[in-house]
Amino acid sequence: MPTRLNEAEITEALTRTDGWSHRGDAIERTFMFRDFIASMAFVNAVAAEAERAQHHPDIAILYSKVTLAFSTHDAGGLTVKDFAGASFANQACVAAIARGP
Repeated sequence: MPTRLNEAEITEALTRTDGWSHRGDAIERTFMFRDFIASMAFVNAVAAEAERAQHHPDIAILYSKVTLAFSTHDAGGLTVKDFAGASFANQACVAAIARGP
């Protein structure tokens, strides 16, 4: 099991993870897409990576808006796994936007 990060480590990791906010025991970010299909393509990419990594975010989909929240529940807070998932999501967002219509 990964080690839970302390507040200083979380703050430092957030400086390298654009767009993410620390909320309680999680980090979260909302992504905006041109339409529902683009949102779902992004969610599917995130889901595939989450399954590969065996570390799954909470996902909320509202048409063209997708909110992800990562937390390592068995560690009782944030770990490096959460920031790895967030970094992947940021890259997947860029890729989804680059694909265009």
